[in-house]
Amino acid sequence: MFGFGKLATYDYFAHVERALTKRFADAGEKLETHVVDVAPTASIRRRAVRLAELVARTSDDGRGTIHLVGHSTGGLDARLVASPSAHLPTARESLAWLPRLRSVSTMSTPHYGTPLASFFATVSGQRMLYAVSALTFIGLSLGAPPLAAASALVVAIGRIDRALGIELRVLDRTTDGLLRALEPATSHEVRMYLDAIRKDQGAVIQLTPEAMDLFQAGVEDRDGVFYQCTCAHAPAPSASVLARSLASPWRALSSALFTTMYGITARYDERYPCAASSLPEQAERELLRAFGRLPGARANDGVVPVLSQIWGKVAWAGYADHLDVLGHFPGPTTSKPLWKKLLDRGMGGAVDPEEAARRAEQAAARGGMAPDAGADGRHVDWLRSGAGFDEGAFSGLMDALATGILAACT
Repeated sequence: MFGFGKLATYDYFAHVERALTKRFADAGEKLETHVVDVAPTASIRRRAVRLAELVARTSDDGRGTIHLVGHSTGGLDARLVASPSAHLPTARESLAWLPRLRSVSTMSTPHYGTPLASFFATVSGQRMLYAVSALTFIGLSLGAPPLAAASALVVAIGRIDRALGIELRVLDRTTDGLLRALEPATSHEVRMYLDAIRKDQGAVIQLTPEAMDLFQAGVEDRDGVFYQCTCAHAPAPSASVLARSLASPWRALSSALFTTMYGITARYDERYPCAASSLPEQAERELLRAFGRLPGARANDGVVPVLSQIWGKVAWAGYADHLDVLGHFPGPTTSKPLWKKLLDRGMGGAVDPEEAARRAEQAAARGGMAPDAGADGRHVDWLRSGAGFDEGAFSGLMDALATGILAACT
């Protein structure tokens, strides 16, 4: 709901693209990837049309198999496009590629809705979504946002359920403070992206548990297409995790933000439980293997309940938050000599979040900065969940995803 495709030179899905391309190459197959540029909160039907038209434009030679991979709302876009029962407002030619579709992979997708969407549909929630979207881009592309602005933002978000007027004004003001860390050209592009979120929030309403109840009733799977999913489970916020984060101002702020989002997502309504009425046997086995027990109804990744993420075969399940699975997790933190740190920075290596925050603070004072060159080539974690997701876990997830897609090619 607060992700993006490619924005101001930063590629949100770069880690997944590189990982899958490498695994296809290792298997002797060529993979051509395309990222769909859609407003994250636009109507699922509208997003699905953009997806269909992009695939049509990039696969008009009529050769090769087609595979759709969607994260979060993107998984629903893929399911809707693939569904034989869907009626999309687009030319027939835009769907001519469907007979070549072999697989649909969904990652952390709210197939049965998420309580967080219900909150984002409120007046205060809309402001929070706007602010978190800004924080996502700035945190990932600059390494960390200005600490002063981010601190005020997280405090406002933490109080947003208790007081409207004053806290909403604080949200707007601190979001503007965050955007000042960007150079004017980049800031303008990001503001346009954020304005699109404000103007079209169709998907926010459609992702509520009540609305997804209707989606499930009308969207059928396509025969001959392999469906698989990945399920992320972040540990519930605890005093020990919060205590560990206090050693770093940025980590403390990030942990506070995650705690707020996790708590909202954990809300439960027995009428709309954000889960299937019963778990498929394969899904139950995979969840038991990954977690030692079946996750409860309140378990989530900070954005989507775990049980809402299940559709088709569970290719992977593990401890991670909503952004970890895209490669946005903590990079290497091993102490290095100064020359090595400088070399890493020049090559897009790991960046210390406190140093990045200081640079962003200075940039805001002098007129802004562009996203670091190669920023999407390193792992940056702005949503501190304490899940412990790392390079090894990401590699295992990508292995599982690629295995299912490659098997569907034959």
